Amino acid sequence: MSALQGTISLPLLSFWTENNIAAMVEYQMIKTEQKALEINLNDEIYGTFAEIGAGQEVARNFFQAGAAAGTIAKTMSAYDKTYSDAIYGIEETGRYVCESRLEKMLDHEWKLMEERLTPVRPDTNFFVFADTVQAINYTRTIKGNGWMGIRFQTRPGGPPNDMVLHVRMLDTNNRLQQEAIGVLGVNMIYACFYHRNDPEKMVRSLIDGIKDRVAVDLLRISGPDFEDFDNRMLALYLVKHKLTTVTMFDHKGRPIHASEFLYRKSLMVIRGNFRPPTLVTVDVIESSFSQFINEVTIPAENAYLMMELTMDYLKGGKEEIDIKDFTDRADMLGALGQSVLLSDCPNHQMLINYLSDYKIANLGLVIGVRELLEIIEEKYYHNQDGRLLVAFGELFSQNIRIYAYPAMKEESGAGSGEIMTASNLPVPEGIRFLYKYLLESKQIVEVEKYNAGNLNIYPQKVLAEIRQGDKSWEQKVPAPLVQLIKSRGMFGYKNSQEGIS
Repeated sequence: MSALQGTISLPLLSFWTENNIAAMVEYQMIKTEQKALEINLNDEIYGTFAEIGAGQEVARNFFQAGAAAGTIAKTMSAYDKTYSDAIYGIEETGRYVCESRLEKMLDHEWKLMEERLTPVRPDTNFFVFADTVQAINYTRTIKGNGWMGIRFQTRPGGPPNDMVLHVRMLDTNNRLQQEAIGVLGVNMIYACFYHRNDPEKMVRSLIDGIKDRVAVDLLRISGPDFEDFDNRMLALYLVKHKLTTVTMFDHKGRPIHASEFLYRKSLMVIRGNFRPPTLVTVDVIESSFSQFINEVTIPAENAYLMMELTMDYLKGGKEEIDIKDFTDRADMLGALGQSVLLSDCPNHQMLINYLSDYKIANLGLVIGVRELLEIIEEKYYHNQDGRLLVAFGELFSQNIRIYAYPAMKEESGAGSGEIMTASNLPVPEGIRFLYKYLLESKQIVEVEKYNAGNLNIYPQKVLAEIRQGDKSWEQKVPAPLVQLIKSRGMFGYKNSQEGIS
């Protein structure tokens, strides 16, 4: 019996979210040559390779491993744009390294595969591998990135499923980048056929042999055999295992990529704990985003809003992430209609550096005034060697605005009305001149139309009330989320709490 027979075709969510079994097992890397040869010797796997932009790097690994006739039906590379357009159709945007190009390649090659080979190979799991890659150029104005995908069957005659990813190459020369793409392609094909029932191992295996040479910042699996597959978990594993510092998914949990919607558009990011989102969260979203659109004078359709969840917030000081806690937070934000930016960026500067590649027209970062004070004090006290202006210049560039949401002063009693804002922030004496300039130049902006009546709502207290059965939390959380928390037992809520006063 082959390695494919007897496997479970559908990775059930409960299998890998409740116990996080994969994290407890020591991961063993398999070499590229071994993976390629194992696939070549498996007579149930057979497919086509279509690669444009960076040569036949993936197919080459299978040829070099030996016995490639057992795997490769066809390889091709339409390097010239005219040939590529004739085969796959014209790209209206003029971009060839994009997800839509990859989809056209997969569609075209899969149709040919089905028409020509299904009648003669009824016992075969077919696949089509495709990539469209732009490696680093001679002048290094292009860093190197690509879209890679595989359409595959989990059983002979079964429906096709897709794995799609976006990769950023980190090597500094063209040859090494092409080599890394070749290895990544082998890892993708192997993962789809041998690790599809273990999502965490699937993700970790993508960088076998190329750790720290590529960054995979989008990974999506879809198809009839993966209807219950939670792609948000793939996003979590990408960041957890350091395949990327940033990845994104929309309010429906579908992975998205900045290159497909943010290029020269405007973005506002709100970093928070969201455990749970409260009435303050909704007010932050509404007040800051509307102010952002008005102040930078952009059409609403050209502005995007994302909620940032960081690994620091998800871990909360623990070694491992509570999977249910992560999905609870993601579900809450999705119910609010918000997309999520998942990051391993302990500071905003790392996020800014990641987003810089997409030439975002205007970037707004929303933070609480207490966090703003911490940032200013940290930069001030750690840059007393003459680098103060440089340190602040790294964060406050021309197209970036920090929106400071106010908070109740800690020393003030409830209902005292004493509020700390960007205007009255108690910054150190030695930095006040620079801070005043940042306020006047609108690089630090005070969120204005906020609801002061909600400032005495604290997420930590709301979370404790949910767990203790204190019903007062229901008045501090948006009504739709109250019902969601109750119906799904989120954040430690127990149905048996009903009736507790």
